[in-house]
Amino acid sequence: MEEVLTDPQTVSAFLQSFKLALSLGKEYLNRKWQPNKNDEQAAWAMYIEMVTRVVTQPLPPNQGDEATALKSVHSLFETTREVLKEHGRECKEFPAIAVEILNQKVRPFTTQWHSEDLEITFENESKCDEFRDDLERLQEILCEYTRVLAAMAKVEDLTNLSEE
Repeated sequence: MEEVLTDPQTVSAFLQSFKLALSLGKEYLNRKWQPNKNDEQAAWAMYIEMVTRVVTQPLPPNQGDEATALKSVHSLFETTREVLKEHGRECKEFPAIAVEILNQKVRPFTTQWHSEDLEITFENESKCDEFRDDLERLQEILCEYTRVLAAMAKVEDLTNLSEE
């Protein structure tokens, strides 16, 4: 098991060294991270949503369905908005990360797939395979985001628990 980060300085150091290697925009978010208690609470709320959804959990072939997976990804917008409304105003770090993830990573994925006629698209096996490939690439990014949320929330990261 990985060490749980509980000391605020350790969390800040972790986030700083991690540099949110998600390549948001043209550059990494490369700055000193100093999450406060509100960031911790917001990160926890978002972490729980992320770690329990298909956005971070595998979607094996012949299991689940693409339309439901797309709805789960799209629901991150409403979930993030709710977390931001509840905790965001007093946060120092969480809002910037959350908004960047939505706008730079999740939105292009949902825009691409919502532009399809999903009833027809998900009847086509090759389109389903393409969707799952795109989802897998997005999941890699969102797993990194979830690890950052776990560190900010000072909890053990359970994102890849099923792989152990």
